[in-house]
Amino acid sequence: MPEPAARKQRPKYLNLMAIRLPVAGYASILHRLSGAGMFLMLPFLVWLLQMSLSSPEGFQSLGAVAAHPLVKLILLGLLWAYLHHFCMGIRVLLIDVHVGVEKSAANASAKAVLVVSVALAVILGGALLW
Repeated sequence: MPEPAARKQRPKYLNLMAIRLPVAGYASILHRLSGAGMFLMLPFLVWLLQMSLSSPEGFQSLGAVAAHPLVKLILLGLLWAYLHHFCMGIRVLLIDVHVGVEKSAANASAKAVLVVSVALAVILGGALLW
């Protein structure tokens, strides 16, 4: 088989830091990370639930644990992860039924997911945790 005269020079490695993703790409990556983060934090959440349901004293100790700033930060992160995962899941379901598959609509919905999830996390986190 003859080799083409002008062979395309391909890179020897893929530089992931040089790739510029669209907003939908970042939203998708965050969707995966939020799902993985929620899954990995399940033992912590089950422990908090068990502590709250064990006895009145356990419920009081949960209040002391939840008052710690690091625990508040973790709970705020979990709240954002849940809200982002939920909003992005709705976006994906709409795309599955061919709503918003055009490039401009998909870009706008990805931006909306990012803005809405952060805004809801700030509002609900402020109301619930502080």
